Amino acid sequence: MEKAAFEGWLESVSTTFLSLSDQQRNQSLDQLISLSGAAQLRHLSNGLETLLKRDFLRLLPLELAFYLLRWLDPQTLLTCCLVCKQWNKVISSCTEVWQGVCRELGWRIDESIQDASHWKGVYLKAKLRMLQLKDQEAFETSSLIGHSARVYALYYKDGLLCTGSDDLSVKLWDVRTGQCVYGIQTHTCATVKFDEQKLVTGSFDNTVACWEWSTGAKIQHFRSHTGAVFSVDYNDELDLLVSGSADFSVKVWALSAGACLNTLTGHTEWVTKVILQKSQVESVLHSPGDHILLSADKYQIKVWPLGREINCRCLRTLSVSEDRSISLQPRLQFDGRYVVCSSDLGVFQWDFSTFEIVR
Repeated sequence: MEKAAFEGWLESVSTTFLSLSDQQRNQSLDQLISLSGAAQLRHLSNGLETLLKRDFLRLLPLELAFYLLRWLDPQTLLTCCLVCKQWNKVISSCTEVWQGVCRELGWRIDESIQDASHWKGVYLKAKLRMLQLKDQEAFETSSLIGHSARVYALYYKDGLLCTGSDDLSVKLWDVRTGQCVYGIQTHTCATVKFDEQKLVTGSFDNTVACWEWSTGAKIQHFRSHTGAVFSVDYNDELDLLVSGSADFSVKVWALSAGACLNTLTGHTEWVTKVILQKSQVESVLHSPGDHILLSADKYQIKVWPLGREINCRCLRTLSVSEDRSISLQPRLQFDGRYVVCSSDLGVFQWDFSTFEIVR
């Protein structure tokens, strides 16, 4: 058939096809397909794929695409990123999506960071770390050999680990190399804390001591507790040292003079953790910049104001519940805004401005 005659015939067939009912159109197509060879069927298959499988994500306005993506779970989002470069580009640029999945993991979102690739990276790193934890490949372990008796006290800071032992010594380790960089003879240590110049130790002999790194000499010896000292903290600006003991008390000391300034009572169990920190938030009980002391026993956390007034009273007592203990050795943290502590119910977080449990 000549080209002109064919085009005329095709136009006539098309007009007739459009005039048919849907059932008649289907019967016509079935008849044509049954008469087609392999070349025609391949051509039909390729054409149908293009017509039916339309890239809706590319066709939608970007705002609508972002809205739809917010309904997908993280694993599906990552799978969609593998469809094509265009999909990966759109999904990776949706800040709200990746901030949302990071929030679900417990991340505190900094609204000043609006880079979607940053939050996608945060999620991917967290996902990798979770897989490593599951497969026990998250950490490289090594043994620090040097003490000859039980190691009870640990304190880590800036790549250095300080350990206190029943062998009457404290050692300082470089965690990158695993080498002991310094060691001094002390008493039996239940807790340690250090800075560049000094080391403070709390002991099972009921005392606290301050040592000089350069000479290993004992600078101060703090004697007043009647039970083992399980936790110490200090502040050079205030010239104060605080200690928590098995005698149910917290003591406040003059760091340079070694004198006991006050004994804080109210705990009914061993005081196993003390933290001295500045408040960064305001409430009816404290202002930003006020120095706050937190002390924890098996059941409660007590909040004390420390500063110029040494004879302070307990501001508030925090507890998980009346019949549940925090823990024998509470993992207590305070950054000036939030108090976080472990318990046998889980991990609890308090807002320091309201003293209410956040989560």
